[in-house]
Parts: sequence; C-alpha cells; structure tokens
Amino acid sequence: MAGSKLHSIMLPVRGDGKGDNVLAHAAVLARKFGAHVRVVHCHPAAQDMMPFGVVVPSFLRQQIESAVKSSASSTEDQLREEFRGLIAGMGLKEQERPEPGVATANFCEYVGKQVDAVSHHGRLADLICVAQPDHEQNLGINTLKSALFSSGRPVLVCPDRDTPPATIGRHVAVGWNGSLEASRAVRFSAPFFDSAEEVTILVSGNNPHAATGEELQDYLAHRGVASQIRRFETRGIAGHALLSNCEQIGADLLVMGAYHESYGRETVFGGNSQVVVDETKIPVVMAH
Repeated sequence: MAGSKLHSIMLPVRGDGKGDNVLAHAAVLARKFGAHVRVVHCHPAAQDMMPFGVVVPSFLRQQIESAVKSSASSTEDQLREEFRGLIAGMGLKEQERPEPGVATANFCEYVGKQVDAVSHHGRLADLICVAQPDHEQNLGINTLKSALFSSGRPVLVCPDRDTPPATIGRHVAVGWNGSLEASRAVRFSAPFFDSAEEVTILVSGNNPHAATGEELQDYLAHRGVASQIRRFETRGIAGHALLSNCEQIGADLLVMGAYHESYGRETVFGGNSQVVVDETKIPVVMAH
C-alpha cells in the first residue's frame, strides 16, 4: 500500500495511571511516521457532578461548580507538566499543530464525558491509542468501547508494559477470517503494512462465503506488500491460538477485526476479541 502514512494519533487520558504507557506506544509510532499525537484529557462538566433527581439549592450548586472547576484546573496543570516531561524524554516536539514529517505532540482539555471526547477528537484521527482495560479495577473499558463503536476509526490497544516496545509494526500479523470487521482493520492498517519488514496472515478454519487468506495475500500484493500465510487449527475460541501464533512467529503487532459477535455477548461469554484484549502482550490494531 505504497505511500500510506500515519499522520495523526489521538490519545484519551483520565489520570488513571495508564496514560504514560499508552503515550510511550504512541511516541514509538509518532517517531516512526513523523506523526502528531494529540493527548486529550477529559474532566467532567460541573452539571454532571450534580446529584441526580435531587433539587440542589443555588448556593450548594455554586459550591459544587466552584469545587469542580478548581479541581479540574489543578489536575490539568499537573497533567500538563507531566506530559511535557514525558514527551521530552520520548523525542516528541511540543506544538499545537502538526508539522509534516516531524514527531510532535500537544495536550488539550475536553470538558464533558469521556465517550464524547473520544468521539469528538477520534473521528478526525488516523489512529486512537487506548490502554488495555483492567476489568478488576473497572478501568479503560468504556474508553475502548467508545473508541471502537463511536469513532469509526482504528484503535490500538496498548498492553501494560514496564518498558515501551522498541518497535511496533516490524512484523505485522493479521488475524483473518474474512469478516467485515477484519476487512476494515486491514484497510485501516495500510501504513503498518507499507512500512513492515514482514507480514503474516493468520488463518484458521474455512468459511466458504468469506474471502480466503490467499485472496487477502493477492490484495496486499497488488499494493506492493509481500506476505505469507500461516494456517493454524483451533478448537473453541481462536483468540488464544491467535496470540500463541503471534508469539511463535515473533510478531510485534496484530491486526484484527473487533467484536464480530456483539460486544455484550463477548464480554459475558468470551470471544476472540475479548480474549485478545484481555491477554495480549503486543499492541493490537482493532476495527469494528
């Protein structure tokens, strides 16, 4: 897919301690593609903090609004300083507007709900980077869901790591099943295929009505991307086998469709997407 580039990356943060790791992943891509990273910190509007279904006296409403604004301002100042310190060590240049071919970043505030922040800024980004959700602490679940279902953009799930990856996309694995979601993920991932040293198509099973791994291989070849096909057998949920095959071939990025089954069903009963989201050790580009 000659000429494909990644220009803009959106990163929603909430001060939950996961932002540093996600920013480190985004920085790897920004340096690789000369892209711009927009870090969007979301804090609630004062009206969202009012008790629901309760008549609040005007003096108490004013106190709540004042406290919310004061807390938001203090948090913003702290996060902005942390952001500047982090990007300085990541090789990113702080500036509001992108500069072609230069790895840049900026920090901005969004007043409102996180899902709205992701929709607003994510729809004009080439990629949205989010943290791997933590179900035990109920962190990051809604952010991933809104990025996948409300933005129309590809989402990079960044696994928890003590140190950032040295590379992302040197060896790209594609989890291919011929679904609409997988097709969208492939199309969105053109910049990664174009810059990869190696691309492996992972195929399991046989759907007579879906495009085959060989057809995907031809599609990529028409765009100047060489690839190989690796078949694997699995029983039950294929997510575990996908991750195992990625590890065996040394892939540092997985591309796949997300939640072909409904999100709720996969979350409750398990599914390929949910297994990968929960257990991946490498970044994953997902599209719904």
